[in-house]
Amino acid sequence: MNATITDREFSLFQQLVHQLAGISLSPAKKILLVGRLSKRLSHYGFDSFTDYYQLLTSGKQAEEVQQFVDLMTTNETYFFREPQHFDFLRDEIVRGWPRGAPFRIWSGACSSGEEPYTMAMVLAEHLSHAPWEVFASDISRSMLARAATGIYPLERTEGIPPGFLRKYCLKGVRSQQGKLLVAPVLRERVRFAQLNLTAQIAGVGLFDAIFLRNVMIYFDVETKRKVVENMLPSLKPGGYFIVGHSESLTGLTDRLVSLRPTIYRKET
Repeated sequence: MNATITDREFSLFQQLVHQLAGISLSPAKKILLVGRLSKRLSHYGFDSFTDYYQLLTSGKQAEEVQQFVDLMTTNETYFFREPQHFDFLRDEIVRGWPRGAPFRIWSGACSSGEEPYTMAMVLAEHLSHAPWEVFASDISRSMLARAATGIYPLERTEGIPPGFLRKYCLKGVRSQQGKLLVAPVLRERVRFAQLNLTAQIAGVGLFDAIFLRNVMIYFDVETKRKVVENMLPSLKPGGYFIVGHSESLTGLTDRLVSLRPTIYRKET
């Protein structure tokens, strides 16, 4: 179907995606929204975006609302993205970690799983003397389902160091030809959960480090502030909070001290 979207309809969807996921859609994203939602209109045989909006806000279609959120969230990621942060994890956080002391890290917007599995490779390699866990959350249920499989196309492994690739990844055979499987020894240490970071967070435990990278660029200032405040109670005093290279926490909280651009520490 080729329904066009009016300015009023786009405004309604801007408000809805902000309400559900905290995402601020600029007018430049109108074409993106139409492209991503057109198949849903066709699925229901709707003639207008208003029909689809009314379905989403009827209160009777929780699964479709989740489908909408999945479609509207951006999920670009890859292994060892912004590698300086993993160098910092290895050299400044993990190195010298007390022997036997447990270590927990949170990948706050894990998308299809490359970030938490990268964390797991670093921890397995450099924290073998202590129990550790990676907790990975995302708002998209479909992304979490994909991440939990630990299966990726071989071409997506480019950023993985050769030694890690040999040690922590398995090459697919037969029906999995051309794919990579993250080794069970890593998958069993990564826990996935669906979370909306703009809502109150409970039951996740405490963490020594939190990565929240390349997601706040989609939030307005008030949403950024809310997300950081929602997550900070789960960060231990002295713990690290790391954001993407195009992001900053300046002006969002007074509970973190900047160590260097994109890397912060919670005051003890």
